[in-house]
Amino acid sequence: MRTRSGRAAPRGRTAEAVERTAAEDHAAQGTVDGRWLTLGKDGRLTAYARTRAGLLRWTEVRPGGPAWTGPDFFPVANLTHLYLAQGSDTYVHFLGRREVAKGDGPPAVDVVHAVQYQTGRPVTEWRSLGNPHQDREKAARFGVPVAAVGTSGRVHVFARNAGRGVMLRREAPSGKWEPWKDLTGSGVRDGLAAVAHDTGRIELLAGGEQAAMWWRQAEPDGDFGPEPNIPVRVAPGTASVLSTGPDRATYYWADPDTGGLVAHRPGGWVIPLGGAPSGDPVAVLRATLDGYDCTLLAHRDLDGQVMFAAFGTENEQGGVWWSPTGERSLGAPALALDGHGRVVLAVLGQDGALHISRQTPEPGFSLAPSIRV
Repeated sequence: MRTRSGRAAPRGRTAEAVERTAAEDHAAQGTVDGRWLTLGKDGRLTAYARTRAGLLRWTEVRPGGPAWTGPDFFPVANLTHLYLAQGSDTYVHFLGRREVAKGDGPPAVDVVHAVQYQTGRPVTEWRSLGNPHQDREKAARFGVPVAAVGTSGRVHVFARNAGRGVMLRREAPSGKWEPWKDLTGSGVRDGLAAVAHDTGRIELLAGGEQAAMWWRQAEPDGDFGPEPNIPVRVAPGTASVLSTGPDRATYYWADPDTGGLVAHRPGGWVIPLGGAPSGDPVAVLRATLDGYDCTLLAHRDLDGQVMFAAFGTENEQGGVWWSPTGERSLGAPALALDGHGRVVLAVLGQDGALHISRQTPEPGFSLAPSIRV
């Protein structure tokens, strides 16, 4: 039997099996970590998802939609996790944790990086950033990378090390990568949250066993200094962060004791937000609604339904009311502003397709019914 390309099918496998495997490799299996809905310099949105064998990408045909192209498939093998970060230059950076089996011993683990420079353009070659551990047993326990991009365009990559501290690797001013640097820390769990402020300074939160650890830069592209630990517990993998003031961040996560979401600005109180998140990070966005500076949140609940809330920025204590969107998602939802400044909610449906809801023009705030891309 012949495959559609005319090549012989691999021995022991039918053409149908080969095609079925290819279809599975190209089927969306979940969302990318980080802000997986991005706005390009040309005003077009791009959405990304994970497959078993790589990356899927949908791209708006023109700013504001509604037409999209894709999904385009970009192969990248052996990834256990994939994180996306975008800089103020609109370049999209992908950081993956790669794990390759090596006989009977521990797998070889490293971090890989690729870039998309413009909307709709190809993704660059994936390049290894290595692993700070030389010992293979320790290297296999290296954690999941997250990243933030300073206003200079320098990429900062953070990950938990085998000793459960935090490691940093970042680009030098020359564009080359500096060596891995130990930021220390103790009992760190995966699910770090990093943010780059408009001033260029970056800060990082890492949940531990009984407290959260917090690092900040004293100046843009400077060294990271540890701040006093925050006596809170963070459910692993649920933290997200939003810049809500000059060099001021608000962190959101799920409380492991109550199961509900909370908000916290270091130095202030922990503010309960309610909800029943499924264990993903909450999607966060800052936008102007009817002339007011507002924060928008979206999360997937325990039943997979996407819930939405909007309130005045840094006014969580005034109350947060969650509303069902009618959408269900395979992973964390995403929020962004489109090329016309409208709020967009993106979810990866249970059918593996991208679903897009946009802000309506009516006064107040509402989202139009979603469109399957």
